[in-house]
Amino acid sequence: MPLTIPDFLSSRLGRPVAVLGSGVSGGGAIALLTKLGSTAVLYDQRGTEFTREAAREHELVVFSPGFSLHHPWLESARKSGCICMAEIDFASLFWRGRVIAVTGTNGKTTLTEFLARALSSVGRRALASGNIGYPFTRLVADEDGGTPETTAVCEVSSFQAEQLGHFCADALLWTNLAEDHLERHPGMEAYFTAKWELVLRTPPSRFFAGSSVARYAAQFGRSIPPGSLVQTEGQPGDPRLSGTPFASYPQRENFILAEAWWRSEGLSEAALYAAAKIFRLGRHRLSNLGTFEGVTYWNDSKATNFHAVEAALSGFQKPVVLIAGGRSKGGDIPGFARRIAPRLSHAVLIGETGPALAGACEALGVPHTLCLTLDDAVRTAASACRPGGDVLLSPGFSSFDMFRNYEDRGDRFERAVAELQSARV
Repeated sequence: MPLTIPDFLSSRLGRPVAVLGSGVSGGGAIALLTKLGSTAVLYDQRGTEFTREAAREHELVVFSPGFSLHHPWLESARKSGCICMAEIDFASLFWRGRVIAVTGTNGKTTLTEFLARALSSVGRRALASGNIGYPFTRLVADEDGGTPETTAVCEVSSFQAEQLGHFCADALLWTNLAEDHLERHPGMEAYFTAKWELVLRTPPSRFFAGSSVARYAAQFGRSIPPGSLVQTEGQPGDPRLSGTPFASYPQRENFILAEAWWRSEGLSEAALYAAAKIFRLGRHRLSNLGTFEGVTYWNDSKATNFHAVEAALSGFQKPVVLIAGGRSKGGDIPGFARRIAPRLSHAVLIGETGPALAGACEALGVPHTLCLTLDDAVRTAASACRPGGDVLLSPGFSSFDMFRNYEDRGDRFERAVAELQSARV
């Protein structure tokens, strides 16, 4: 069935469409534009510049979430009379099925993937998309817009949420909120407000908010709809989740929220627990790499903010050797160091924030070492850790100072650990 093009876009798609950003979102936008029979022209800050002259060649601009609303390229496009649409917003115009939006500071990727698999397990066609690395535009193109019976479980970041103009959700699950992305948002209230845009685009009765979201809502004078609050923190263990990723925190929070939505849909509780039994976390999420010479190594490269590191550390019974550091996303580094200090036996610090972390550790009396490379950090951590201890890579910062992405960082950590082990055999 051909995709239906909204009237306000039909003439603009007749001319070449500017796509800003060459990453996965840009690629998804090009795939959807091609499906629509339109021509796309790609612009990227590391390639073809989007100049004022170029802006006059287009009537529609589709941009990746890395472009803030006030980016100079978008300002030029608007002044030239272009309609500017975020990639996820553009995709939503052509999707025929349901949308479950998932957002939060941490846990949203796991929750997105789990809900899609759980729904599939009960015979509902559901696909995970959005900020997980499979853009909504790519999904729409691959599925020819889907059917009314298809559900897109869509992870939405704060960067994406603040850019919305058309996207609406049939349900919204907001896991939690903690300090993150303050390099883009000028403060916690702005970060909260960006995500709140999703609340405004979801029926009040279909909004499910974790405990920390409610605390921030009260702080910023926002009203959580009656029945939306889900008590996700400090809940007792559930023996039915034994042996699953959701047996303990931080993943326990994700399951509690999923269960609240699942119950509201009238779906089988037993089926959700059965899905949890076979669900496995993606790589780089507190993955146990094994024990060597009495030391256990953990890859938590996806921990790119303070809250994720603190959650990971909370699962260890004794202080660990922590490898941390990277590119700053804003936030209070001394405060972060103060909160995690009791859980550290040694801090091995890398990346652009390494010196600032070292200064904070020095002030707190935490043993620490600055390293120039991740390989050096692994060797240093191994030497600093006693048998029976743990070495944890949980950086707390973006990877882009030294690596392509968090996956690259995690892969290189795993290789360094493997090389360390082979060298000692």
